[in-house]
Amino acid sequence: MRILITNIGELTTNAQPTVSEPAEGLEAGADICGTLHDAAVLIDGDRIAWVGAADEAPEAEEVVDARGRAVIPGFVDSHSHLVFGGDRAAEFEARMRGRKYAAGGIRSTVAATRAASDDELRARLRGFLDEMLAQGTTTVEIKSGYGLDVATEERLVRLAAEVTPEVTFLGAHVVPVEYADRGDDYVDLVTGEMLDACAPHAKWIDVFCETGAFTVPQSRRVLEAGIARGLQPRVHASQLGPGEGVQLAVELGAASIDHGTYLTDDDVTALAGSGTVLTLLPGVEFSTRQPYPDARRLIDAGVTVALACDTNPGSSFTSSMPFCIAVAVRDMRMTVAEAIHAATAGGAAALRRDDIGRIAPGMRADIVLLKAPSRVHLAYRPGVPLVDAVWKDGARVV
Repeated sequence: MRILITNIGELTTNAQPTVSEPAEGLEAGADICGTLHDAAVLIDGDRIAWVGAADEAPEAEEVVDARGRAVIPGFVDSHSHLVFGGDRAAEFEARMRGRKYAAGGIRSTVAATRAASDDELRARLRGFLDEMLAQGTTTVEIKSGYGLDVATEERLVRLAAEVTPEVTFLGAHVVPVEYADRGDDYVDLVTGEMLDACAPHAKWIDVFCETGAFTVPQSRRVLEAGIARGLQPRVHASQLGPGEGVQLAVELGAASIDHGTYLTDDDVTALAGSGTVLTLLPGVEFSTRQPYPDARRLIDAGVTVALACDTNPGSSFTSSMPFCIAVAVRDMRMTVAEAIHAATAGGAAALRRDDIGRIAPGMRADIVLLKAPSRVHLAYRPGVPLVDAVWKDGARVV
């Protein structure tokens, strides 16, 4: 069925990444988002069939009147940990009293996750996905990493694969307690039996290359083993302090390096000259009181930036991309246009997808209608539920 969304006051297309040669219908000097006014979008099946001026719109079986409100692409959340048991509210409360965040807290979630049934984990996962859809997220990547044994890690990637093709095997999240002081032995398990069990359900391989988690040599072993099995690399790095994880990620052609709270000038230069996206996770800094990365520095250097929620029970228990956009604008020195681009087209780049993150003919029809006249309201009115309707693959889901 053909669905026409018309009378759009402000349409963010992301179809114009540069300002020098504007696409048809866009004015010279358009921002990074590519913006149309008094616009319309035609959905045909699961794809966008036409984009243009409202007074030139083709006919359709169903017409949705946007009444001058804003439309943006569906958010692409390229970093989440949605399959887990328990919560860590007590840890959060202690952190707000001054306790420092450290990687080891993950182990408490591991115990709760191992004890949970598939049905319990599945129900919770679907609850988080419903939260995300209601806030405009139409594509999500999901990591394992809260099992840290063969059976549970296989369960987590298998359950994630029921709801998204963007599944990441993160058996190398931290070293579990049963392998304390035997990190290399645990890496043997991750790159052997655990990888064998999880690779059939996953697209990506990830590692937490950080003090308190995995060393650079251990991280290299994990990533190279995954690559040999046909998985694509991504890396958690430079969250708790500077290190060599960014250089490793760029060397191995990782799709993204995630966190990047502490980056050297050499890291920024390496990222700017690579195809590796830097995924910023403002919910983490909000929840841990670590310093916010300077996105202005990164963007001005030519680094491709994505924004994601990093939904997890320890360091960022939010599923709200609008919240992350507001924080990125307020505390990371991003413009609204840059933050929304990072949360849509940037996330698509971090997943190496060319069919999402934009509103243009041929793209998947993942579209969000806001209860606001402009995308600026996502940062201007933080905490306010501004999503009015969501289409995923051409079907209205909110």
